[in-house]
Amino acid sequence: MASIQIRKYQDEDAESVKEIFTLGMNEHLPSSFMHILKQPITQMLLMCTFCALMASSKSFLLPILAVTLILAGARQMIVYMFNSYIDTSMKTDLNNISETYLKQKDSCFWVAESDGRVVGTVACVPTENAPECLELKRMSVRRSHRGMGIAKALCRTVADFTRDRGYSAVFLCTSMVATDAQKLYEHMGYKKMREFVLPEFFAKIINFTLIEYRLDLKQDGKRD
Repeated sequence: MASIQIRKYQDEDAESVKEIFTLGMNEHLPSSFMHILKQPITQMLLMCTFCALMASSKSFLLPILAVTLILAGARQMIVYMFNSYIDTSMKTDLNNISETYLKQKDSCFWVAESDGRVVGTVACVPTENAPECLELKRMSVRRSHRGMGIAKALCRTVADFTRDRGYSAVFLCTSMVATDAQKLYEHMGYKKMREFVLPEFFAKIINFTLIEYRLDLKQDGKRD
């Protein structure tokens, strides 16, 4: 960790932050697709389609082609869902990070820098649903720099900031397919609070869930 520096975001970090965010999100595409394949509704659809076309056409080619098209369509829906989220993020908080995080009360955005290169990000903001908490957001580390303790250092940075501001806990939300992130948060002492399905129609069909975590902190300060 000697060569890693955790510092506040600067405007010249914008493109690196967006790149890390986009790459991190796209890493979840394969696991999301595998999640679809494991769903009973998907398996039933594929089996029924294959058997029906096999019985009516007396040929292997048509059923295999139909199943392939269904799988390709499902993958494209996953890509669309992730791209929509990425695009929305780029147009909202990541469009002007300084304005969103650095100029707002009890908010901040940090980057992890290694040899002059931004390799990780994390942010926190107040949350309306839990006024006693700050919400950890935008946690991501470049694949090439994982396993070096950077994510843990970023988590501790948010926890220290939250404690210094007098809040009692850190709240975060991650997806069911982000299994490495779940292991990290649980290792850092976060407790799983609840799971819920995204409200979007396609997410409901494939049972794509989000998980809320909370880290309770010892109080040793007051809010500014």
